[in-house]
Amino acid sequence: MIRFRSIISRVVALQVVAIAVTSVLMPLALFWLLDQTANNLHRDALLSQSATVGSFLRPQLGGGVAFDIPDEVRPLYSDGYGLYAYAVLDAAGRVLYSSRADGTALFPPEAAQLGEWVTRPRHSGTVLFGVTVARKVGGRVYHIQVGQDLSHRDVIIDDIVTTFFYRVAWIIFPILLILLLIDILIFRRVLDPVREASTTARAIGPARTDVRLPEQSMPAEIVPLVHAVNQALERLEAGYRAQRDFTADMAHELRTPLAIMRARVDALDPGPAQEALRADIVGMARTVGQVLDIAELESFVVGSDAKADLHAVCSDAVAFMAPLAVGLSKTIALTGAEGPVWVRGHADALFRAVRNLVENAIRHTPAGGQIEVEVMADGTVHVLDDGPGVPEADHEQVFRRFWRRDRAQADSRGLGLAIVARVAEAHGGTVGVGNRPEGGAMFTLRLQAA
Repeated sequence: MIRFRSIISRVVALQVVAIAVTSVLMPLALFWLLDQTANNLHRDALLSQSATVGSFLRPQLGGGVAFDIPDEVRPLYSDGYGLYAYAVLDAAGRVLYSSRADGTALFPPEAAQLGEWVTRPRHSGTVLFGVTVARKVGGRVYHIQVGQDLSHRDVIIDDIVTTFFYRVAWIIFPILLILLLIDILIFRRVLDPVREASTTARAIGPARTDVRLPEQSMPAEIVPLVHAVNQALERLEAGYRAQRDFTADMAHELRTPLAIMRARVDALDPGPAQEALRADIVGMARTVGQVLDIAELESFVVGSDAKADLHAVCSDAVAFMAPLAVGLSKTIALTGAEGPVWVRGHADALFRAVRNLVENAIRHTPAGGQIEVEVMADGTVHVLDDGPGVPEADHEQVFRRFWRRDRAQADSRGLGLAIVARVAEAHGGTVGVGNRPEGGAMFTLRLQAA
């Protein structure tokens, strides 16, 4: 059984079935009604003719009855081509007058009860249809039989009935198809608010948890569902906000104990123990800072009119990270475009992204190696290093939070590249990684030009 996922598809399928059934039943019903109407008109015409024939009867002084039919009316009852036929019988069933050449009754008296419609086949192959009515003339009752050959029915009515199905019925199908098209347009118009709600729902994300589906323009049948979805979004936003606030508060609260610990470590006597503790505290402070960055970036939204000079951002990041690179016997250089490169974005957030890319490159470049930050005029930044590169299987994994290829590596918590990915997403850009032919990794941050 075919199942349609679209509401409009289901409606159209059901409408097509309804059209097919209606296209057959409606012409048949109309044909039956028209045939019944034509037959009723035919009966009324015959009853009218019986009254007309009765009006031609004149009582005689001797007790009989004369039949005085006008000459101009006689052709209407001629035996050969007349539209109608008549016969006048007395109460005993004897034929007094008849339009038939042999002067016989139209129907046998015993087979034609008063007021009943009779159908009688004729030797010529035609069918005679008529009725017998009683009429009192001069104190005596006479039976008047009036009939009509069905092959000589009223031409107009007969043509309408016999040609209706062929000339009229086929029009019903295209008319119903037009109604179907109108129904489709109506349903599409009715479902416009649902499509708008779908577009709104696509905008909901970590940075836009405040977006809700519109309820005012929704059809009444869908409002309960939309209301329930909005309530679920409210609960999700509350839980998401609580988690984000907890992470930010925790990171803030940890800064003070770390500062106190560092002050106490600095007060210790110089030696290997002091250096080890100082390195641990620096690593902890760096992790806390990255956690705070992640918490802040979750609700970060770039304004539509925000723009930044990417060249200046990269220059500041290189200058900020240069002491660390030099201290580890590595070199760092800024290349590419020399003038301003304006992109859509926030300078501080982009600085965090480039700084984390540079820091990642410094960590994986051996002593004596070089880190290069290349700024392109189209708003692209390449960060290249001389390290071992990134296996192709890990190209997507490196941007996940807390992911590390080497879990034993103590100087990384897997947050730096996740921050870069979040900044790129907030700016409508992308970040990717590849390996250089000569060795090393190349991280590429692409942003929208302002």
